[in-house]
Amino acid sequence: MPDRLPPLTALRAFDAAARHMSFQRAAAELNVTPAALSFQIKSLEEHLGAPLFHRLNRAVELTEAGRALAPGARDGFEALGAAWRAASRTNDQSSLTVTAGPAFTATWLAPRLFTFAQAHPEIELRLSATLGIVDLTRSEVDVAIRFGYGPDPKELYSERFLEDWVTPMMSPEMAEAYPGMEGLQTIPLIHAEDITFLDPPADWPAWFRAVGLPKRDWTGQKFSQADHAIDAALAGAGAVMARISFAGRFLRDGRLVAPFRPALKTIAHYRFVCVKGSETLPNIRAFREWLVDQVAITASHDQDHDLMDPRDG
Repeated sequence: MPDRLPPLTALRAFDAAARHMSFQRAAAELNVTPAALSFQIKSLEEHLGAPLFHRLNRAVELTEAGRALAPGARDGFEALGAAWRAASRTNDQSSLTVTAGPAFTATWLAPRLFTFAQAHPEIELRLSATLGIVDLTRSEVDVAIRFGYGPDPKELYSERFLEDWVTPMMSPEMAEAYPGMEGLQTIPLIHAEDITFLDPPADWPAWFRAVGLPKRDWTGQKFSQADHAIDAALAGAGAVMARISFAGRFLRDGRLVAPFRPALKTIAHYRFVCVKGSETLPNIRAFREWLVDQVAITASHDQDHDLMDPRDG
């Protein structure tokens, strides 16, 4: 068997067929005919000097040689694809694709993006709002904004840029109708369930315990998305245990109030994430620096509250 590698097109045909276990589906993926794909695999088998597939009546199976080759072929094409995308990023500084959660995009990013556009008109910014964790090494996404504890995979550059905390918030009218701590015993509650994963929790019971208030009936409206819970509070439906990252702009414009100084840290934090090495590219660096500048606006609310660590309770 010769030591030189076989043609890349033949290896690519094998990789697709091994993943799909179907010549027809592999041919469709590669946009070639099944006959052309079969020819490429046959030439690869001749190069190897051994069959890679058992051809059955309506299916194929990997031979022992095929099973030995398949993992390396898959990993090789994935590594090649990641390297190609990395090289493409260094060559394209006119656009930037960012992914973040829908609520963070709607309440924190979107209202501020005009300032980034004004400062960097040469960069076309594209946003992808999703709760899914995008694999930055395999996608066209340049930057991810993630909330949680981390750590991120070692092939990624990750930097904390925004700490978060929660405190009761409500419309000014609700604050007047249910004044003081006593009002919290009867005010309708709104629950944002997007942070139920936090440990320790940062919810209504945790906040009541932290400030020494007695338990109450915790029933109330529940929302899977934090921005929907805030919308309910804006409409006067009750008080919400809101995150400052989502509700800060409504405090600034007076549509919501946070009457009490105690606030609970979430412990989880926002992170700026990109493929390691790409953080120095001009378009990615510009967005990272803009994020840091914008955090100063949110941080201005910190002085109005006494931030408590829920782990101390």
